[in-house]
Amino acid sequence: MPDRTLDPMKITGDPLKDSGLSTRAVHAGTAPDPATGARITPIYQTASYVFEDTDHAARLFNLDEIGQTYSRITNPTVQALEGKMAALDGGAGAIATASGQAAQFLAFLPLLEPGDHFVASRNLYGGSVTQFSQSFARLGWRVTFIDPTIADNFGAAITPRTKAIFCETLSNPGGLVVDLEAVAAIAGDAKVPLMVDNTLATPALCRPLDWGADITVYSTTKFIGGHGNAIGGMIVDSGRFNWDGRYPALTEANQAYHGMRFAEKFGALAYTVYGHAVGLRDFGPAMAPMTAFLTLTGAETLMLRMARHCENALQVARHLETKPGVAWVSYAGLGSSPSFDLAAKYLPDGAGAVLTFGLVGGYGAAVKMVEACRLFSHLANVGDTRSLIIHPASTTHRALSAEARAAAGAGPDVVRLSVGIEDAADLIADLDQALAAATG
Repeated sequence: MPDRTLDPMKITGDPLKDSGLSTRAVHAGTAPDPATGARITPIYQTASYVFEDTDHAARLFNLDEIGQTYSRITNPTVQALEGKMAALDGGAGAIATASGQAAQFLAFLPLLEPGDHFVASRNLYGGSVTQFSQSFARLGWRVTFIDPTIADNFGAAITPRTKAIFCETLSNPGGLVVDLEAVAAIAGDAKVPLMVDNTLATPALCRPLDWGADITVYSTTKFIGGHGNAIGGMIVDSGRFNWDGRYPALTEANQAYHGMRFAEKFGALAYTVYGHAVGLRDFGPAMAPMTAFLTLTGAETLMLRMARHCENALQVARHLETKPGVAWVSYAGLGSSPSFDLAAKYLPDGAGAVLTFGLVGGYGAAVKMVEACRLFSHLANVGDTRSLIIHPASTTHRALSAEARAAAGAGPDVVRLSVGIEDAADLIADLDQALAAATG
């Protein structure tokens, strides 16, 4: 019986390494279906798969052969998306998950033992700050948050138990740009992997692996899927990090696989295979096939959408800077931004679609403006084709202390926009009427 499954070893990595990103966005990971010839990747809506015989099943379960056993671990539709994301990011392999938060958990799983430590930017999505400081702490995983505007702060926080450095390319919600090359050099000197949340930038605007990062993580819910219709996450592994004895999950004998050592057996794909064979197997946050299908469809237009997102966001940001009721605007594409020079280096094609601004009237005015918008949707998400608005201090960053909210760029006066792909003039008109309603 011929093997008609999509082999992850063939579809992960970068099969279109000499092609442009737009070509990869359309074609990577999604060859015609080998069983039917269907040009669009089918939705393999199945829990399990038939084995050829008992020897075939044994080889799969021993990881001596790569193939399908159970959709919690691998699924052809999900693998197609993993292949596309690995190709877009320039990675060796990828692991799709049920959400961005699940991606972060599984990304750290092979790295940290109880008592281990990692260094993270303090300018992060509020859910990440809570996950790192609260839930990770219950596992014995400790974090130190630092000001990322000075790259040396990452190095100063490293301890003998530090096993990773974490930051966002573009911070959510503040839009701060981290000096990836400098931080990657610090991580390299310390012999720890640099993990970068590239959700707001996407590979269309920045590829952190090209700047020395070792792992990228995404909420594919956002710009990768792009239509606000599916929750998902992704981990992309560069395949370059040297997993030495400080990372026993990858280098020591795994008793569930008869003493196999992942780094020894799988080399550059050790981290990726571990994410499937242990992370998804034991903790189960698998991406659903339908989610993968929707995200694949959205990813095909990633380059087109990000160009329009950035064009609109820059117009909106420039307009808001002229309004007397607006105290400040934070967008890395503005010359007034402290991140402007770093954005020119790392995001030359646009500074993303998310921006924040503060209102002269503070908390009360911010709440009124959010509620007065008609075209912008008031909801807790970014990265939709539709323009979105929210008051982070009362929603996404509500669980943080006032000090932590201020440090993360989510103070009481802050309004966050995710600028969509509508006509910019219509978005500006909606913001003007809402600003007038909030400030008079």
